Amino acid sequence: MIQVRKAADRGHADHGWLNSYHTFSFAGYQDPQHMGFRNLRVINEDRVAQAQGFGKHSHQNMEIISYVLEGELEHKDSLGTGSIIRPGEVQVMSAGEGVTHSEFNHSQRDLVHFLQIWILPDEQNVRPNYAQKAFPMAERHGKLRLVASPGGEEGSLKIHADARLYATVLKEGESLDHAIQLGRNAWVQVARGAIRLNDTELSTSDGAAVAGEQRLRLTATSDAEVLVFDLA
Repeated sequence: MIQVRKAADRGHADHGWLNSYHTFSFAGYQDPQHMGFRNLRVINEDRVAQAQGFGKHSHQNMEIISYVLEGELEHKDSLGTGSIIRPGEVQVMSAGEGVTHSEFNHSQRDLVHFLQIWILPDEQNVRPNYAQKAFPMAERHGKLRLVASPGGEEGSLKIHADARLYATVLKEGESLDHAIQLGRNAWVQVARGAIRLNDTELSTSDGAAVAGEQRLRLTATSDAEVLVFDLA
């Protein structure tokens, strides 16, 4: 079964400096029918205005993944990390027993457009950790590139959750398949472009919960960038 979450049906908050769409309940947007899917708790599509950002704030016991689509996002945290996250790079922060961080767009010209993803951890109060890695286009084009996983397999970033996150970039007309093991589920998020997921059409910012399927076929009906979550 594939259940679509249309982009237009998401929660929305416009704070001026931040324009955010919420696939699942978040902050002031609360919908008991959309509290997450399996251990995937948050997918926010955020656009941060020029010379603006998230001030220092804290998290605990959450696996936080940032996937930048446009612009450059500066990260600082209480672990002593300072970095710039660019398109094609993925950031993972295991909040664990507690971490404070900030994210800022220093550009005077360009917005930052990124996906903020939260996954519920399997372990509580782990030592906080930060990691960041670039996944070149050649590794994502026409294939599902594993970018985050429980064991850091295949050069992916390690998370403390039973979830595997794949990223792909497809040209119009290209297809790929992903097998789903018995008892597992998937969430497919279209970052941009349009695809056919099995027999279901999805466009930019649409998502889909997948349960009881053994195989996913993704066919790009326009150039597309897609995230696939393999979940327990």
